[in-house]
Amino acid sequence: MNQRVLIVDDTDINLRMLGTLVNRLAPAQAHSFTDPLLALEFARHTQVDLVVVDFMMPEMDGLEFIRQFRAIPGLQTIPVLMVTANDERAVRYRALESGADDFLSKPVDPVEFLARTKNLLKLSDATRKLTDQAAWLAESVRIATQEVRARERETVVCLAKAAEHRDADTGMHILRMSHYACLIARELKLSLEDQELLLDAAAMHDIGKVAIPDRILLKPGKLDPEELAVMRAHAVLGYELLKGSSSPLLQAGAAIALGHHEKFDGSGYPQGLVGEKIPIFSRIVAVADVFDALCSARPYKRAWALEDAVNHLRAGRGGHFDPACVDAFLGAWPEVLEIRARFQDTEVKPDATDLTALAI
Repeated sequence: MNQRVLIVDDTDINLRMLGTLVNRLAPAQAHSFTDPLLALEFARHTQVDLVVVDFMMPEMDGLEFIRQFRAIPGLQTIPVLMVTANDERAVRYRALESGADDFLSKPVDPVEFLARTKNLLKLSDATRKLTDQAAWLAESVRIATQEVRARERETVVCLAKAAEHRDADTGMHILRMSHYACLIARELKLSLEDQELLLDAAAMHDIGKVAIPDRILLKPGKLDPEELAVMRAHAVLGYELLKGSSSPLLQAGAAIALGHHEKFDGSGYPQGLVGEKIPIFSRIVAVADVFDALCSARPYKRAWALEDAVNHLRAGRGGHFDPACVDAFLGAWPEVLEIRARFQDTEVKPDATDLTALAI
């Protein structure tokens, strides 16, 4: 591959001489400009491997050219050779501060010019290869990390589905409420990283139900106080199952499992947290989970009408739910409906006709 040498000098004869010398260093190729602004524009759009610039130029001197060249993204490490008839140290110091790498004095000695140019091109080639290798390594790490996260995600979803199936819920509930949660996070302007984390971690909100006895979990009627206490323990049990992991995904899942039954006014469980002391992921999941639970048919209850479920969320603003989360959810209503349509349940025929209990 040809290495491009950018030569900037206001004198045609100097350009021709330096260009001829550069072209002798095949596969190097000279690109010559008398206008520094055109040279800078060329450098913005074309890969440059070395710059040779004259110090004394009428419109823009070599120092200013180097400063503007170095300001272009990606050109901070390209070698710059300054040609000057001025031997004053102050000039050279200023050139080094501006970003010059080497100097040649006029009149240019062809042998010295070729030697220095050749060395600087070798330096440029080595720097580029090192940069490319670093980029390759970073990409390899990114791909490997994605593969690990994908396997982790599959495992989490399988575990979450196991917990949901024990409670007569479906895998579609997990997908809907997770996407609702991600939607709320987006509307609240959480970072893209947090949105993606929440999309995966929300599925683990009820993972603690795997430890709840079937006689309580599947009981069709109202739970007595002792049974209710056992059922509510699923929040702490889910947290205990996940908290020891070093995985950010499982750590987020642990926090969601523990906090998704907290209420904004402090009347929730297991800790009775109030307002913003409840982690934001848990506040978001509370809205997403309750809404989908209300709108989903189960063997023990009919699905609520969308209007009734929306009214329930509005009534719970500031009580059960964080008002900002409710507003974010309802503010993206067309996308809520799209998610609901995309992840539909298979038909469920309730045994009872008017049971409208919330998810416990």
